[in-house]
Amino acid sequence: MPETTSIDKFRLPFGGQEIEFQNFVHESGGVPFLRIRIRENKRFTIFEVDPGSAQKWADIMQAWAKEHAGDAP
Repeated sequence: MPETTSIDKFRLPFGGQEIEFQNFVHESGGVPFLRIRIRENKRFTIFEVDPGSAQKWADIMQAWAKEHAGDAP
């Protein structure tokens, strides 16, 4: 059975989606993944992201957040 450990969970303020980040390791071992679970009512979207892709995603999101930090009401 794969090993899954919750890292953090929060709810988005404008859409109400629940976002959960998990460390996910396949039972056969190998590369760990960052599992991102997005829950909208009864529907789930799940991404399993490798470390390199997670870093790129984080860099893009951080740059965007810095650029728009003062835009939110």
